[in-house]
Amino acid sequence: MTGTRPGPVAPPPPLEMRWDARRPLPARWVVPEGRRPRLPAVPAEPLDFTAAMRALCDDVANRCEALWHVRMSRVLVSFTPCRNRSRYGLQARVTPLRFREGALTRRHGHVEYQVQRFFVNGREMLYLLTFCLPRFLDQCFEEKLVTVFHELYHMNPAFDGDLRRHPGRYAVHSHSKDRYDEQMAELVKVYLKDHPNEDVFAFLRTGYRELWDRSGGIVGVVVPRPKLLPVGRPSARAAARKSAEFGTRNAE
Repeated sequence: MTGTRPGPVAPPPPLEMRWDARRPLPARWVVPEGRRPRLPAVPAEPLDFTAAMRALCDDVANRCEALWHVRMSRVLVSFTPCRNRSRYGLQARVTPLRFREGALTRRHGHVEYQVQRFFVNGREMLYLLTFCLPRFLDQCFEEKLVTVFHELYHMNPAFDGDLRRHPGRYAVHSHSKDRYDEQMAELVKVYLKDHPNEDVFAFLRTGYRELWDRSGGIVGVVVPRPKLLPVGRPSARAAARKSAEFGTRNAE
């Protein structure tokens, strides 16, 4: 019997991901349906969606008392491409980079797990805030802002890398997601009232196609979902199962 030579073993994912001036955050065009739309006749500077969204979120956190705990310097903003142009489906999600009460590791059985740590210019991130594009941009203006508030409000008031937890069975959205969004809509109304600088959210007033044509394109940061990794040496099957559970549980 002739044996089969085993193939090369892939190295395990790193416990830390780091981006800086030498290895910048990966960016890409926001392109629906796998095709880049026609560029305008007069070239313009592409809109950096993630930079614009970071500035907006920073403004929201500074002006909304319920979100004063949010520090955007510890939040990595990114986008994920839509699989289709349907307006329904995932709009955005916030992924915590810590376990309950900000713990770096959590034990399951005989294995200790750690969420992959993200560093940008030497500063460790506590949350990954991801928008689904271009779907998010095709909502109406008010719905976009409600989505922004919705995701920021998920961040724990202790801002320790964990999610805000409500009492009862439905810890993430309380007992009613609709009531949760109604609360966010009220915060949006207060935020917009007499706002002194509408330029900070002007990019949300138009849909994807118009925004692309006006800006000469839309770009943004794209990073992988953080993995749940064993700190010790568990079996590959157990590690893969726990990693999948983590991704499902934190999809918001």
